[in-house]
This record gives sequence, structure tokens and C-alpha cells, in this order.
Amino acid sequence: MHCMSETDILTLRLDSKTKKKLDRLAKATERSRSFLAAQAIQEFVALNEWQIEETRKAVAQADSGDFATDEDVARVIKKWTVRAR
Repeated sequence: MHCMSETDILTLRLDSKTKKKLDRLAKATERSRSFLAAQAIQEFVALNEWQIEETRKAVAQADSGDFATDEDVARVIKKWTVRAR
């Protein structure tokens, strides 16, 4: 049995050019504008949540003094630098 999750209504404004593109995409994919907009927002939120969490982790590491040494950085640079011939 398919269980629909609870949804809320969100109203937003788009410039006419973007709306026309969204209409064409909806027609081509046989999906509603609402479905495509909700999918895009879900992906945007997920990406930004990931970035925020990774930033928080990095700040916590920096706050605790967990930094690469100069030698660590030099070693990575040497590993990835291609010498000109």
C-alpha cells in the first residue's frame, strides 16, 4: 500500500523565462510543475545541509587545533604537482 507523506503548500514567484522553462520540462517529463519544483528544492536543501554539516565539522577541527603541518601540506603538494619536462 502506498502511503503519501504529509505535504504543505508553498507559493513562490518565478520570472516568466524560468516558468516557461519549467513548463517545458514538466511537459517533457510528464510531471507537474509542483513535482519538479519540490524535487529541486529537496535536492537543494539536502546539498546545503551536507555543506553546512561539513563546514561545522571543519570549524570544530580548526577550533581543536587539528591542522595539517607544513610538512603535511608540502607532501601533498609534491604528490600532486607534475614536474615540467
